[in-house]
Amino acid sequence: MDFHEIESAISAATGKAFHIDKQNHVGGGDINTAMKISGSNKDYFLKLNSASLLDMFEAEAAGLSDLASAGAIRVPEPVCTGISGSQAFIVMEYLDLAGRGSMSTFGEQLAEMHRHASERYGWHRDNTIGSTPQHNDWNDDWINFWAEHRLGYQLELAATRGIGSSAIKTGEKLQARLGDFFTGYQPEPSLLHGDLWSGNYGFLSNGEAVIFDPATYYGDREADLAMTELFGGFGGKFYAGYNASWPLDEGYKIRKTLYNAYHILNHFNMFGGGYGSQAESMMARLLAEVS
Repeated sequence: MDFHEIESAISAATGKAFHIDKQNHVGGGDINTAMKISGSNKDYFLKLNSASLLDMFEAEAAGLSDLASAGAIRVPEPVCTGISGSQAFIVMEYLDLAGRGSMSTFGEQLAEMHRHASERYGWHRDNTIGSTPQHNDWNDDWINFWAEHRLGYQLELAATRGIGSSAIKTGEKLQARLGDFFTGYQPEPSLLHGDLWSGNYGFLSNGEAVIFDPATYYGDREADLAMTELFGGFGGKFYAGYNASWPLDEGYKIRKTLYNAYHILNHFNMFGGGYGSQAESMMARLLAEVS
């Protein structure tokens, strides 16, 4: 790997000459190569992937900037993106996430971030959820947005990847009944992280919460909360802090399964295996709620 183009990009972005003296691989991701690069008395976090995926990194940088603009939760500051040889890269500030902090405060901060709203659902560009394209065309109707750009798109992908006709039929029935889950509930187009599982947050040594690796868009805040419950790792104090700041609607208890079905379908589309049957089971349970 030739780091000269990365050094030049960092130097141009910061206005300060930067030369890499040391690089260390960082674990934790299954999509990109991640490294800590150090030099000129400065550390940066570097992610690498195929040059064809530069747009993915550019969207990540834009997402981090939008999350930072809310002024609610710390995110790594994006420095630059570009191509070096056969690889695309994104450079951002390096944050040491070895600390511990208040989950209650973190919950309050997420609620504050969600108050940063748009007039419509979607985002100004497409991005990715994991390695899967995520379409964000603006829409005035949340149910239409979710039916087309979230549930519908994942079902289309799953059909090409062998999920089985019964799962597709169940998903299509669910699409047709989406409106039944929003009786008396109109979500605000809140600024969302979009992929908020336990692997995408941490704390600095001073206890400050940090979120990263976003799949940013404007949508129902419940979608972020649902993702936090999918794989665990947040705990009761986090939800108590969130609800103290902005209580969730009673219907969230059912809708969270709707939002998480999107992520489980995406896991099937990325990894296959038992995620397909899990997604079908979740969609069947949702239909049972409105039948």
